[in-house]
Amino acid sequence: MTQKNHIKSYVHIKNNTVSLNGTVVYNDNEPDFKSFIKGAYKAVDTKYPKFFKMDSLSKLAFLAGDIVLNSEQLSTEEEHNIALVFSNKASSLDTDRKHQKSIQHKENYYPSPAVFVYTLPNICIGEISIKHKLYSENSFFIFDGFNAAHLEVYATSLLADEKADKVLCGWVEYDGDDNYEAFLYLVSPEGKIAHNTEEIIKLYTN
Repeated sequence: MTQKNHIKSYVHIKNNTVSLNGTVVYNDNEPDFKSFIKGAYKAVDTKYPKFFKMDSLSKLAFLAGDIVLNSEQLSTEEEHNIALVFSNKASSLDTDRKHQKSIQHKENYYPSPAVFVYTLPNICIGEISIKHKLYSENSFFIFDGFNAAHLEVYATSLLADEKADKVLCGWVEYDGDDNYEAFLYLVSPEGKIAHNTEEIIKLYTN
């Protein structure tokens, strides 16, 4: 008999608001993303000093992932078989622009390692994995838009093939202060929301 999977918890970060399972946990009208994300970090009591060295995409993804995984009350002493499947449209374009700006002039050539390290979109996955001791499959896909069907199929496959016990999936987009959004959800054998494309889209659009 095929095991039915569920969406156990989910988080949104957009429009200066952070919500967990549909309930607002932080809101700030601060228009500057750096100020907003710093305020959210403090409000949800995330503890990870490296957060402040991350690029904006990684801060967004890390905070969203941390909120969902903290709700699971995972042991900090054990490894966890939770896969990560993220996606977006802009990849790491915001950081890529900063890196390009630092190398485009021969007379002012100064590529920063602190910037260059974040010119891959999946770096945020690594930061989440380090803090929560996740040693399972991970992928970061680039789509033209939110692709619920792909996320559903991929997560279902990982669980069916026993490559993970749970899967943290979703969309993490950052392309400037005016264009950011995170929607992550945890797929598990437990939960009240059916794991299917229709439910994923419904949660994403709410």
